[in-house]
Amino acid sequence: MDKIKVGGIMQSDGRALIRIMSVPDHATVAATVLGSMGENGINIEVLVESFDLEGYGNLSLIIDQKDLDNALDALEEVKPTIDAKALSYVPDVAVITLFGPHLREKPLVHAMMFSSMATVGVSSLAISTSISSVSCVVEGRYLNTATHALTEAFDAPFQVKERPKDY
Repeated sequence: MDKIKVGGIMQSDGRALIRIMSVPDHATVAATVLGSMGENGINIEVLVESFDLEGYGNLSLIIDQKDLDNALDALEEVKPTIDAKALSYVPDVAVITLFGPHLREKPLVHAMMFSSMATVGVSSLAISTSISSVSCVVEGRYLNTATHALTEAFDAPFQVKERPKDY
């Protein structure tokens, strides 16, 4: 099978995944959570929201590892306000992103990304997409393995771009 051409592959390690679980569906939840993060100077690199069969919301936030303790403290403060049943976290994760151009015109990109990672035993902890990119969160220890699998599977004119580590 021919490689699909993409704009490039980016990675950022030294991240943490926070999950806010079983939040009732009310309009102020996202504003409360994101407001708390912003007020505490915590940048969110990836945000995923989903709903379970009972209609409860679940949010996954990817932040800098160095902000994890501060973020957990801030979320514990707002947890009663948003009626979250649980907070959990996974330290030492990484984000890998395939970017465009024109990914919306290339419907096989997503399947090829995750099948190439699966062939080397790497699964994702969270997935987020946009018109021009698809990102996934993996355990930090699998970053190099996943990145290598993606560089083998895709025609990416730019080498993997590593973000500077500040943790």
